[in-house]
Amino acid sequence: MGKLTLLQCLSGHRGRVWGAGWHPRDPVLATCGEDKTIRIWADDGTGRWVPKTVLSDGHTRTIRDVAWSPCGRFLASASFDATVAIWDRRSGEFECNATLEGHENEVKSVSWSKSGALLATCSRDKSVWIWEVAQEDEYECAAVLNTHSQDVKKVEWHPNEDVLASASYDNTIQLYREDLADSDWSSFDTLASHDSTVWSIAFDASGSRLASCSDDQTVRIWQEYKPGNEFGVACPDGKTPVWKCVCTLSGFHSRAVYDISWCKKTGLIATACGDDMVRIFREVAGSPANEPTFEMVASKHAHSQDANTVEWSPTVAGLLVTTSDDGDVKVEELRELHC
Repeated sequence: MGKLTLLQCLSGHRGRVWGAGWHPRDPVLATCGEDKTIRIWADDGTGRWVPKTVLSDGHTRTIRDVAWSPCGRFLASASFDATVAIWDRRSGEFECNATLEGHENEVKSVSWSKSGALLATCSRDKSVWIWEVAQEDEYECAAVLNTHSQDVKKVEWHPNEDVLASASYDNTIQLYREDLADSDWSSFDTLASHDSTVWSIAFDASGSRLASCSDDQTVRIWQEYKPGNEFGVACPDGKTPVWKCVCTLSGFHSRAVYDISWCKKTGLIATACGDDMVRIFREVAGSPANEPTFEMVASKHAHSQDANTVEWSPTVAGLLVTTSDDGDVKVEELRELHC
């Protein structure tokens, strides 16, 4: 078993802290919340996280999510004011250089594609928008996808391809890609297995697996099967991959599971739950690829209220951040994990 060790509690936000995002290369962290601010934190070189900047003039309501661009220069923020702000630190200071408008109400999530050329957003208005980075400070809407029948909670890009996943209050996950012949985006698969709201999703490092978490208190692992796969799973048109649920983690969480993160360095899965806890899972060595088994290797009562976000560091194995309704941001480290 492993142990989650608190390295530091970051205080400063007023009210719920909804989102957090690690910089892709530097020891920098962005957090956002109910107080309509984004706070930028940085490691001072001694392992202590210190506040560097507070961005308070981009939104008029709660900020729900933040995401760094792959190059690390831009930060996108999604707000209940129905807009997405793009922040640029070109000059050394953060400036809001674009505001993306179009959603009818609360924007819940924002995600950059691996290339940084595409941005996805989703909203309570049941839609998913895909934006193209036209020029440095210009963003053009490339698609509005109305596949979900309810509030869309999360968008997440595939780590290696221009494939987008979205999770919704309608209990499903949609997968989208662009038809290069006519430049139209559309859903190519609907993943339906959860019994309630799908709150969050996360791809593994290869992009051939997807983890989802739900109000039904479970985590589900989905596997991609390409045409001609060794397991004999049929692809309807002989060209488009299909996704199947290959594992359900149940009995571990006692309330809704609000967020999930799949570490690209270690393969470990972390969850944030409405029971105030953070849990860590790993795949059991030797379990079949198409029927994998996962075991819980660590758990911690991390907050005094709902844990809203959990995210593994992309640069430091075992380092993660959590946020909560209790107003705290916590930087934790997984230690003593024995094989």
